[in-house]
Amino acid sequence: MEFQKDNSFVTGRLKSVTYAFKGALKLISTEHSIMVQFSIGILISILGAIMKISATEWLFQTFAIGLVMSIEGLNTAVEKIADFIHPSYSKRIGFIKDIAAGSVFFAAITAIIIGLIIYIPKFI
Repeated sequence: MEFQKDNSFVTGRLKSVTYAFKGALKLISTEHSIMVQFSIGILISILGAIMKISATEWLFQTFAIGLVMSIEGLNTAVEKIADFIHPSYSKRIGFIKDIAAGSVFFAAITAIIIGLIIYIPKFI
């Protein structure tokens, strides 16, 4: 069976959203790093509700959670593609995977800083 593109705007967009939702569920249900980050995102959101953070704080917190999970998803995709292209160990593939992981590190540090800015004053 050959792939056929849906040229209809509405049904094409609905299919795209369906694929995106399916991909998000696959990430959350199969990738341990995403499971951990999703759980942390839920816990921090509960903490935000308990601490009654402001609308602006909610915006930054939501952005930080989404940033980390998005970059982690891209990192996972890079790793899966790299493993598919070159299943055995390769120094060059390792370099690519390290760079992708480094981007997650930057996103996570950013999220931690945002969290500290929001929550340290609440606990002091």
